[in-house]
Amino acid sequence: MTLIFAAIAFITLINNAWSWVLLVALAGTAINYWVGDLMVLPKYGNIVASLGDGVMAALVAFIVDLLVVPFRTGLSSLVLFAVLIAVGEYFFHQYLRRPEKAEA
Repeated sequence: MTLIFAAIAFITLINNAWSWVLLVALAGTAINYWVGDLMVLPKYGNIVASLGDGVMAALVAFIVDLLVVPFRTGLSSLVLFAVLIAVGEYFFHQYLRRPEKAEA
């Protein structure tokens, strides 16, 4: 999911290389999992975790932009990425927290 959203935000709008978009997606996924899903979600709930995941993913992309010359972002691509991640994570968290159905 993060790779698709990163591609939408950073290839469609900015025309970055796939390799850098993949790096942003992998880093964003790892950080969102460790911080958002394991720490924030159980304590503060879905909405706070989803918003935090969106902000963290955009922050990761911005930091990669500062460190890697060929990778570029813009305000519109960062906002789009943050919103897409927050919405996607909201539904993903609902899926994670749903009770398992017993099989008959």
